[in-house]
Amino acid sequence: MQINEVYQAAERIRGRVVRTPVLTLPEFDAELGAQIFLKAELHQVTGAFKIRGALNKLLSLPPDALRRGVVAASSGNHGRAVATLARDLAVPAVLVLPADAPAAKIEAVRREGARVVLYDPVHDDRDALTAAIATEEGMQILPSSDDPVVAAGHGTVALELLAVTGPLDRLVVPVGGGGLAAGCAVVAKTLYPAIEVIGVEPQAGDDTARSLRAGHRVSVPTARTLADGLRHQTPGRFTFEVNRCLLDDVVTVDDDEIAAGMGELWRQGRLVVEPSGACALAAVLARRPDPAGLRVGVVLSGGNVDEARFHRIIAPHLDRSYAPAR
Repeated sequence: MQINEVYQAAERIRGRVVRTPVLTLPEFDAELGAQIFLKAELHQVTGAFKIRGALNKLLSLPPDALRRGVVAASSGNHGRAVATLARDLAVPAVLVLPADAPAAKIEAVRREGARVVLYDPVHDDRDALTAAIATEEGMQILPSSDDPVVAAGHGTVALELLAVTGPLDRLVVPVGGGGLAAGCAVVAKTLYPAIEVIGVEPQAGDDTARSLRAGHRVSVPTARTLADGLRHQTPGRFTFEVNRCLLDDVVTVDDDEIAAGMGELWRQGRLVVEPSGACALAAVLARRPDPAGLRVGVVLSGGNVDEARFHRIIAPHLDRSYAPAR
């Protein structure tokens, strides 16, 4: 994948997605001794970055494929993006979702009119189920990350961020399937070759970190983590090849650090960020690696979390007077 593909994606999706804000919080800068720039994809259409790649892929498909429809597997945000776009473009859509995904994400997909097929993430083979539906119903599979067209769409996050900030010393990005990291790394390393690009995974779902250490793709058990959007078992084939060439490191954060990051984003900026979306900031706050003296871009990848769950997660990290929602 080359940066020209990301520029093409930016033109293709222009006007259909939000150019999300880049935020700064003085408290973070003072605490860390750094300049922190937060790319707030929680303010994106459907509440997360996923719509960028999904839209780029859909708009690149031929008309006959769109008429037959698409099937997509997702922990929620990709599914919601596909369902919304399918409704807007009058494309039939089937979404394959884990049965234990947050109820708010599942219901959001159903509200858009897509058909939902639930699977057991521990015992079922999600990809095999998705492939079977595609074959039986003649649909196009729309990957959430492991596709160069999807990853190019996701790379527009970094294009927008760097257009605002100019050169950065470091870019920190959450890693699930790896499409966001791959797209952003291509942009960042092409525009500013000296930039350090750090991926962040939940500690319980560190498939990319382990794969990079091993030098090839390895699998991990289904993760039990707050960051449900990042619990991939194996890196994508395409995305892993990009990320092992361009990422400088992949670090991990545990659930307590993720919750603390969510709490700090709420306390300092009144930002409602989902656990997966807060992972990159959690790593920065944990100084993994230390950001002191640097200009650091951080991708807050989404904000789709129901109110009660959000308050339960952050309550332990706020003062005693804070009353979580019931």
